[in-house]
Amino acid sequence: MNLSRYIRHYMKNPLVLGTFLLTASGVLSRIIGFFYRIFLSHTIGAEGIGIYQLIFPLLALCRSFTTAGIQTAISKFVAEVSDDQNESRRRCYLAAGLLLSLSLSFLCAFYLYTQADFLAYHVIHEYRTAPLLRILAYSLPFGAIHSCISGYYYGLKKAMIPSVSQLIEQIVRVASVYVIYRIQMQEQIPVTPAIAVWGIVCGEISSALFSAAAVHFSKLRLCDFKNALPRIGRLSVPLTGNRVVLNLFTSIEAILIPLKLKEAGLSTSAALSMFGVLTGMALPLILFPTSITNSLAVMLLPAVSEASAHGERDRIKKAVSKSITYCMLFGFACTAFFFFGGNFLGMWLFQNEMSGNFIMQLGFICPFLYLTSTLAAILNGLGRTVQTFCYNLVSICANRRRMHPPSVCTVCHPCFWYQRLSVGAVGKPDHPVGMSDVLFTGISEVENSRDTTIFCYFPYNRKTYIIS
Repeated sequence: MNLSRYIRHYMKNPLVLGTFLLTASGVLSRIIGFFYRIFLSHTIGAEGIGIYQLIFPLLALCRSFTTAGIQTAISKFVAEVSDDQNESRRRCYLAAGLLLSLSLSFLCAFYLYTQADFLAYHVIHEYRTAPLLRILAYSLPFGAIHSCISGYYYGLKKAMIPSVSQLIEQIVRVASVYVIYRIQMQEQIPVTPAIAVWGIVCGEISSALFSAAAVHFSKLRLCDFKNALPRIGRLSVPLTGNRVVLNLFTSIEAILIPLKLKEAGLSTSAALSMFGVLTGMALPLILFPTSITNSLAVMLLPAVSEASAHGERDRIKKAVSKSITYCMLFGFACTAFFFFGGNFLGMWLFQNEMSGNFIMQLGFICPFLYLTSTLAAILNGLGRTVQTFCYNLVSICANRRRMHPPSVCTVCHPCFWYQRLSVGAVGKPDHPVGMSDVLFTGISEVENSRDTTIFCYFPYNRKTYIIS
């Protein structure tokens, strides 16, 4: 009885309830996503997944430019409006954010569609991504609508609409891909990674329509809208700059991975297959627990913003202290789980032994990775967006120094996902090949007459795989 009373008491807290709802929808979405990844791995293969994953750096860059900073700004300003103030002010912040975000997303979509060939040949260096980029361009305006409305509800500390829209997006994405797959199989049309990109478009359309249906725009005051537009713009600029710079560097690194693998001697097919194993199998599993920490971060931002506006310093200190403690404990638990269960998970989920080894090694970043988003949300809620940008910039610069072993600053940064797996040469003195050669902890070229053999060595279980 006391337990049920305790649960009801905490569920009355908007932060706890919102985190719970977002976590529940996030976990369900990622469970669906796991089966979806397994389906893709059997449908388009590791190479197809590699090609599909190559477009995500550009997608992340486009989304950071068009929605990331604006969504956070909407959430912050909506949270600062007191309950006794005019509801029109909150709607004005949403309308101003939508205007800015949609304008940027249409420009970005137009560029992505018209310059797909240039981006595929000269940026991604994989011509097969050109049709995927054209399809992807259709998703950007709908993603802008979905993100802005979600930010509005986060500011209200009402997570139900964003949670349901997230779940709808994932369900529609998977269902549409399966329907397209069945149609192509019946018509005997070759199945390509394009079906997965059409799934992204269908998912974004469904979540945007659902989110838009939940918002009822009343008549807005012109004076409130004129005040809201520059405020949204001023706050979103450093936030957008932060995300764009961060995603620009991570995009460059992700694109360089298959290129460096080919320079190391792998064929195009083998390089894309290994890239697909890392980014399409191992990393999604490592990122699965972030459904909890990211949900906490999303709900922390408006809570901290509201506390800051009311001068409640003790409330902010309590949020910071608990966030650090719980995120670190959760991260260390995940590290142990992935280290001891990585090989089993790789074989059980993907029937791929190499993915298990990647899971074991990437598990060490969990405590720092899970803490990063939470602390960034607190800083943004305090309005210290420039500081967040500077910290990320310092972290990126630390990444570029290619230190061995990596510093804590390097590990804390999401760019670390793709790098620092102790790159060296088997049978040769250790040498820093470069941060994009991250898939190998050891590379050796054994020349027997005309043949060159590439080995991938994992130090934790002393296993070596012949790649090509």
